[in-house]
Amino acid sequence: MEQQTVRVRGGPLAVFSSPFVAGAPPLVCINGGMIYGHEMLWPALAPLAQRRQVILFDQRGRGRSAPPADPAAATVHDDAADVAALRRALGIRQWDVLGHSWGGGVAMLASVLDPAGTRRLVTVDAVGPTSDWMPALRENVLARLHGAQREAVARVSEVDLTVPDPELHSRYASSVYPAWFANPELAARFVPPQALSETGAAVLARLRSGYDWRAQLGALRVPTLVIHGERDALPAAVSGVISYTLQTAPPLVLPACGHMPFWEAPAAFFAAIEAFL
Repeated sequence: MEQQTVRVRGGPLAVFSSPFVAGAPPLVCINGGMIYGHEMLWPALAPLAQRRQVILFDQRGRGRSAPPADPAAATVHDDAADVAALRRALGIRQWDVLGHSWGGGVAMLASVLDPAGTRRLVTVDAVGPTSDWMPALRENVLARLHGAQREAVARVSEVDLTVPDPELHSRYASSVYPAWFANPELAARFVPPQALSETGAAVLARLRSGYDWRAQLGALRVPTLVIHGERDALPAAVSGVISYTLQTAPPLVLPACGHMPFWEAPAAFFAAIEAFL
C-alpha cells in the first residue's frame, strides 16, 4: 500500500492505496469500530486489490489521521462528509464504496451525500438505519462470552457508553471482540489493536445515545449489495432492515460465520463482492 496525506475538508487524512488498475473503478473501504484505523480491514481485504485499486483511510482523529479542531464535537455525519470530499480530493470521478460494521453506516451516509460519485455500494455486517439493534447485540454478546470476558462487558452499561471516554470505549471494544466470531478457535487467534481516540469516542457516545437515519437513507438509489454473517452477534435481521430502507435486493446471508466474513467465509464473501462489482 502507498501512503499519502490528503487534505480533506480543511484537515489531513492518512490515505492508503493499492496499485492503480486500468479499466476498473477504485474501491474505497471504510472500517468499523469508530476508534480504530484502516488496519481493521487491511490486509483482510487484500484479495479485492487483484482486480481494482483499493483505497483505505484512517478516519479523522483515528489511526494516523489528525483529529479535528474540536474532537468532542465530532459526529458520524462528519465522517460521512469526509468520504465524499476524499473522492474529490483524489480526483476520482466515480468509485465503489464498501463499509464494514459501523463503517457500513458511514458508507451509507456518505453515498447519500455523493450519489453521482458512488457507482456501487457494499455493506458488510453493517449497523442498522436506527439504533434499535443495540439491546439485541448486547444480549447476544453476553450469551457468547464467559468468565472474566463476560464480566468485563457486563460491568459497562449502555448508559456508560454514552460518555465520550476514550479509555472506556477502548476497553469495551476489546472485551466484546471475541463475541464477533462464530468460530471460537478463530476468536482466540485475533486480538484488536489498542486504540485510544477522543474523536472516535465522541462519535460513538453520540450514536449510543440513539440515532435514526431512515429519512436520509430512504432517498439512496445506488445499487447495493448487503452482506451479513448468519451467526453474527449483530442480528442478521438488521441487514433485512437495511435492504428494506434502501429498497434494494434482500441481503446475502453467509452461513456459519459471524461479524468478520472476510476471515470466516472468505471464498463466499469475495466471490459475492467480485460478482456484484
